[in-house]
Amino acid sequence: MTAPALAHPAVPVAPVQLHQVSRHYGTGEARVQALADVSVTFPAGSWTAVMGPSGSGKSTLLHCAAGLDRVTSGRVLLAGQDVTHATDATLTGLRRRAVGFVFQNFNLIGALTAEQNVALPLKLAGARPSRQVVRAALAEVGLADRARHRPRELSGGQQQRVAIARAMATRPSVLFADEPTGALDTGSARTVLRLLRRMVDTAGQTVVMVTHDPVAAASADAVVFLSDGRIADRLARPSAAQVAERLTRLEG
Repeated sequence: MTAPALAHPAVPVAPVQLHQVSRHYGTGEARVQALADVSVTFPAGSWTAVMGPSGSGKSTLLHCAAGLDRVTSGRVLLAGQDVTHATDATLTGLRRRAVGFVFQNFNLIGALTAEQNVALPLKLAGARPSRQVVRAALAEVGLADRARHRPRELSGGQQQRVAIARAMATRPSVLFADEPTGALDTGSARTVLRLLRRMVDTAGQTVVMVTHDPVAAASADAVVFLSDGRIADRLARPSAAQVAERLTRLEG
């Protein structure tokens, strides 16, 4: 069954763009520069992996791009809207209708069933999701028969697929994923990566994914490498071996 909940973005498709973005934390001698003059475009309808050594600024870049963190300087365009100086209320509304999130630790609510977890963001956005839409979202990730199961009754891979269905149920313009396969075994990771690939190829989804795994990164259309808060390199359609070699060079 084709899932209408995942078929098309709810807002006009637009790239995610960072223009000369810097992000500093603290002041004086305690000041830390997490991002330094970063300019990058994540094209609409594509999948970009973000990689780099520990402390290179990967998560900060994702958080700034998604409107979860404020930039110190520069501009951020998200889903066609300049969010650099947007109010908290505007950012909250935009994230609820235009952005999906998937994290390493799933962030499912243990007391809720799979279908209730999927329906939650729709309810928070003020919608009244039908069971058909929610079940269609679960069917899209291969979990139609697990709708009434709670997280503790699901494997790690199944929980992550519920999290993806939840993120996509609002038909967002862009999906941000932070180490989505980091807590999964190899087989479950492959399933999640195939699911993300299908979302990009068949639904025109935009995916921005932070990962440390060269195999996961090689599933993307492009890889952006960070080092010391700056763009250090880029690769288009690389192999896992090419990604690993480039990452090893940066870590050295």
